[in-house]
Amino acid sequence: MPWYNHKRSVAAAPDAPGFRGERHRKDNPATLIDGPIGATLLLFSLPILATNVLQSFNASINAAWIGHLLGAEALSASANANALLFMLLSACFGLGMMASILVAQSLGARDIDHAKRVIGTAAVFFAGVSLAMAIIGATLAPTILRLMHTPPDSLPLAAAYLRVIFVALPGMYLYSLLTMVLRGAGDSRTPFAFMLVSAALDVGLNPLLILGIGPFPRLGIAGSALATLISQWVTLAALVFWLYRSNNMLSLRGAELHYLRIAPRILGTLIGKGVPVSLQVIVMSFSLIMMISLVDRYGSQTVAAYGACFQLWNYIQMPAFAVGSACSSMAAQNIGAARWDRVNRIALIGSGYNILLTGVLVVSVTLVDRDAFMFFLGDDQGAIDIARHIHRIVSWSFMLFGITFVLASVVRAAGAVLAPLLIMIIAFVCLRVPAAIAMTPMLGADAVYWAFPIGSGASLLMTAAYYRYGGWRVNRSINGLLTPKNQPT
Repeated sequence: MPWYNHKRSVAAAPDAPGFRGERHRKDNPATLIDGPIGATLLLFSLPILATNVLQSFNASINAAWIGHLLGAEALSASANANALLFMLLSACFGLGMMASILVAQSLGARDIDHAKRVIGTAAVFFAGVSLAMAIIGATLAPTILRLMHTPPDSLPLAAAYLRVIFVALPGMYLYSLLTMVLRGAGDSRTPFAFMLVSAALDVGLNPLLILGIGPFPRLGIAGSALATLISQWVTLAALVFWLYRSNNMLSLRGAELHYLRIAPRILGTLIGKGVPVSLQVIVMSFSLIMMISLVDRYGSQTVAAYGACFQLWNYIQMPAFAVGSACSSMAAQNIGAARWDRVNRIALIGSGYNILLTGVLVVSVTLVDRDAFMFFLGDDQGAIDIARHIHRIVSWSFMLFGITFVLASVVRAAGAVLAPLLIMIIAFVCLRVPAAIAMTPMLGADAVYWAFPIGSGASLLMTAAYYRYGGWRVNRSINGLLTPKNQPT
């Protein structure tokens, strides 16, 4: 017997009360359960991809504002603070992803009531944790930065920036949660629309608050952080207003407001399944740090070339993350609806889209690689030649990574999170880094570059084997919504 005991009949049909009437058919999660998989997946993926690109542009433009208006010391300070922010956001990523999957499975099973319970528990937990982190972080910002070995000349600027960022943290956490939940419900357009608002506010307010233009006070580097704070909180408030103004099926009303409390079993699932997903992000970051440490021994010109490659690779990998996220939501809804016949097709079509989209980007960048690397490296022809060499060894392996990410996203949608984590640790930490070290006497710096396709290939083989032969299909859904008769045969 499932651990929850609420009625499932509330969402038995698209026009049941939980769907709040005909005019909200656009919110009907059946759009990810019925109809052509290819077209639905592509249309669902594109706004996620656009959102990811917009976030990267936003961060790059803000860094440019700080660098041009305040100088290299301020840019270094913001980089140190943002490194910590990345870790804090990574820690919440897995829990947000699990909330998204729980909601998607619930909606796939036509159980809107349970989806709202998940949202209530996740919102209260995120708010409480982020508020505590904001208070502690804003108080101890200088101490935290010292522990990170922040350069002394950047420490005061970094502390001023980080204090404001910590105050913005609850808004960031809750906004991230809502966008993930909306994607779990099959809506990727709304998060993109509000990301446009957030980015426009952030980019527009940065110079005004840094320099004190017009009625705004001159705040220096703290002004950049305040721009982020305002954009996050304003966009969060606007998104919540939109959810209620549009009578969205996931908004909590009346008696449903009592869901804004911790449900222990839901929270246990969010933490138990979410932490391994967050650890995957941390493992990937740790692996990249280890790889750059190997590159460092070959001199500043090689490091600069590698850094330029990494900037372009961030964009090349975006289709993998976008399509993988879309596959996760789509697979979770179909698992909740016991439509196992569609899950394999989602994985297959998603893998095909990744090969196509990533392949187009790899070929496009390779055709104009000299001009592309000049953007980062100027007229340093030696560094440009090294970057082109690195790119041509590594870039094609991102297609392998994309397939891996899609398959891992599908199995995560069924609640299988430990196997993808273990595979990532084996492939990227236990295999890729030792392979680079072992091949160095024979290949020199090329050993580091060839280790990327070796790690990606190993990860794909292990993930594909687990996808084909692992027991993830016969596990109960992480919602507890699937009964034995719903299991795949």
